[in-house]
Parts: sequence; structure tokens; C-alpha cells
Amino acid sequence: MPNKPDSPQITDNFLEKWAERVKPSMAFNARNREQFLAWKKLLINKVAELLWEFPEPCDLSPRKLYAEEKEKYLREKYIIQTEKDCFMPLYLLIPKVERKKHPAILCCHGHGEYGKDAVAGVHNNKPEIIAGIKGLNYNYGEQMAERGFITVCPDWRSFGERAGYYNPFAPRDICNIHFLQHLILGRTLLGANIFDGMRAIDFLLTRDDVDAENIGCMGLSFGGTMATYLTLLEPRIKAGDIICYATTTKHYAISRPNFCGSQIVPGLYKYADVGDVIAAICPKPLLIESGANDTCFWIDSAMEAHEKVSAAYSAAGVRDRLHIEVFPGSHSFAGSMAFKFFETYLKNEKKK
Repeated sequence: MPNKPDSPQITDNFLEKWAERVKPSMAFNARNREQFLAWKKLLINKVAELLWEFPEPCDLSPRKLYAEEKEKYLREKYIIQTEKDCFMPLYLLIPKVERKKHPAILCCHGHGEYGKDAVAGVHNNKPEIIAGIKGLNYNYGEQMAERGFITVCPDWRSFGERAGYYNPFAPRDICNIHFLQHLILGRTLLGANIFDGMRAIDFLLTRDDVDAENIGCMGLSFGGTMATYLTLLEPRIKAGDIICYATTTKHYAISRPNFCGSQIVPGLYKYADVGDVIAAICPKPLLIESGANDTCFWIDSAMEAHEKVSAAYSAAGVRDRLHIEVFPGSHSFAGSMAFKFFETYLKNEKKK
């Protein structure tokens, strides 16, 4: 930070020194499979506790709004009810391939006012969405549908249609407001969105053409946050792709604050770092994508997380299920290893 004030009374300086003193008490340190499994159980229980209570599910009451035919898939739009009075719009992309049941992927969008739209390949001729798809390779929900996966692309709370494509609190971030409001009412915003992701899977499983045993999850940036926690906590998700989110708390939250209320687990760093949470996904098959030139989550912090996750998969005896791709690009979907990864683990092609 240029011209950073160095006076002792500056709160930022206090926070940096405080963070230096914090040593997460449940950081990964297992040496074998038995130690790993015991650590994993404790950490998952702690994460669930810190996310506070989840809502009560209600009838999904799905409403189909429209359908359109594309060259390689059908795209349908629905709105479902996740909890009482809480409605989530989503796109469902269904590949045009002959298969009785399709593997499916929950595709999580990142931080941005248009939410799910770009991920599902929807741009409505808006130049900014088109630019986002091109610059971030952001339409991974569409790309996966073109390769034979049913994909579901929902809007998370505070984004896209669930914010009315509008931020009434600008220049304040709407998800920071919603984070505080959820806390006031006894929940966390991230926990509520994780719950909504689980409800999206409930919706998938109402369909006869979805293979319930082969469901994956992927997401970029804040979508990577969602993919991390959903893959960790949702047993129906069998494999995950975390795109440009592997980092350290000190990097993304203290030294270069680059986060919002939608990503926060209150008090987490007292117990665990980002790499520890990702490590607890083991033994599920996992792909981590990190851009060598990412200026949101810099590669040095990503590599630190990679090392911790690799150690966990090695201790558990399943290092072959962890795939790490450091690609020559910035904050974006690499569009490389992910296709083979999900074909291997969701289509049972040379699955180990």
C-alpha cells in the first residue's frame, strides 16, 4: 500500500500485528490416514458451528419460466423456493446427447452484479457480460453442458436477480449489508448460500435424467468459496473444482483485503486457514486451479495453500485424487484440466 501510515494508533497496523500472533488451533498437522480422519471430523464440526444455523427447507415449488434450444444443449430457466419466502432463480442446461442419466455439476458464480448469467452463457447482448465471459472464460456452466454434463447455475443471495440487478446501497457492497442483516437475524450469509446450493441439488434430484451418484461442483473466485464449502459439507457432491480461490487468510483478508460479506465464516481463522478448509475436502477428488498472474489471489499465497492440501491428500493415502493446475493466466477459468477431471470422476472414465 503506497504511503501507508506507520503510526502505532492506526487500526490496520494493529490488525496486521494481531494476525501475526494468531496461530489457528486446528491447522492441519496429520501424519497418517487415521490422524487425518480424526482432524477432518473435528474441523468440519467446527466449520458447521461457525456457519451458525441453516434455514429450514420447504417445498421447492419449482416454476419453469422458459426454455430455449442451443446447438449442443437446452437451456431452461426456473425459480425455486429454498426456504419459506426465499426464492432462487437458476438456469438448467441439459446436453443434447443420448444418455439415460447425465452426470451433473453445480456451477457457482463469482462476485458480480449479473450473478449466474455469464456462467450459463446468458449475456442478453450486454457488452459488460460479454466482456466478462471473454476475459474470465466465465461461461463454464455452458462449456460443461456442451461436454455432456447437466449443469445448474443459480443466483446466490445478494447477486443477479436476487438483488434485482441493482445495488440500492451503492457505493456500499450489497452483500456486506446482507451479511450484517443475516447476522442480526441469527445466520451467516455464507451459510444461507451453502444451504441454497444444497437446495439446488435437491432440485436436480427431482429429475429423472440426473445421475444422483455423479454430481460435481465448480466455481471461480467467490464461486470458488462456494465450491469449497459445498464440496466440503454436501455429501452428494462427489468431486470439486476450486478456481482461483486457494489462498491464505493473511493475504486475502489482512494484507490485501479482497473479500466481502458473502465469503465470511465468523471467527474461522482462530481455528483454520483457507488451505485447512480445502484440505478437509479430502478424500473426495479435487481440482485446484490457480492463475500464475492472478492479482486477486496471488500465486505465492495459492502455492502455500496448495502445499497444505497436498500434504493432507498424501497423509490420507489418496494423493492421486488431488489435481493442481497452475495455468498461465490471471483470475479466470483455465478451461483445460477441468474437462478431463470431471469426465474421469463423474463419467467413470478411468476412475480410480
